Order: sequence, then C-alpha cells, then structure tokens
Amino acid sequence: MNDRTRKLLFDVLDSGRAIREWCAGRSFDEYFSDRKFRRAVEREFEIIGEALHRLGSEDGSVASQIAELPRIVAFRNRIIHGYDSVDDATVWGVIEKHLPQLVTQAEKLLKESEPAG
Repeated sequence: MNDRTRKLLFDVLDSGRAIREWCAGRSFDEYFSDRKFRRAVEREFEIIGEALHRLGSEDGSVASQIAELPRIVAFRNRIIHGYDSVDDATVWGVIEKHLPQLVTQAEKLLKESEPAG
C-alpha cells in the first residue's frame, strides 16, 4: 500500500473517530437541536466521502475492500449538493448503524499496511 492510500484511509479513520467521539453519550435530540454539532458531523462525513472517492480512483484494490463505498460517496454527495434536503435522522442512523463498521475496516486496512516486525 502506498503512502497516498494510507493517507486517505487515515483521513477516513480520523473523521470517523471524531464523529464517534462527539456523538458518544449524546442523543438524536441533542444532535438535532445543535446546529454547530450537526454541521461538524456533516463536514466529517464530507471528508470521509471525498477520501473514499479519491481512494476509488487511485487504488481500486484497496477501495474494493471498503463495504458500501459507492453508497458512502453518494451520502457525501447528498450532504454537499443536497444540503437543503439532508435528513438529520438518516445521518444519525448512519452514525449508529454504519460508521462503526467503516472505522473498523479503515483500522484493519491501515494495520495490515504496517511493516512487519
């Protein structure tokens, strides 16, 4: 795995961890009522989606190991281009149901790329 691929995976991992940290112990109602919190989470999802889009273009063999990569990129596009129709409950559902798996996948791929020894 080259350095560029590792950087993109690190960006996914870093943003995913940030979202999980910010949301830990918080409720959907707190998310819904705090505009800055929502925007911060959306920005991290934008970074995740863009990093995975680039990964798909630059390293297809690694990108193919990310489950639901096209859906994640589409989610990023929806947040950016459909900002006025983003459903907060959908975002919260992604945080709860799908983000943990993505973080785990990024961690695994990065760990596998480390030199042995």
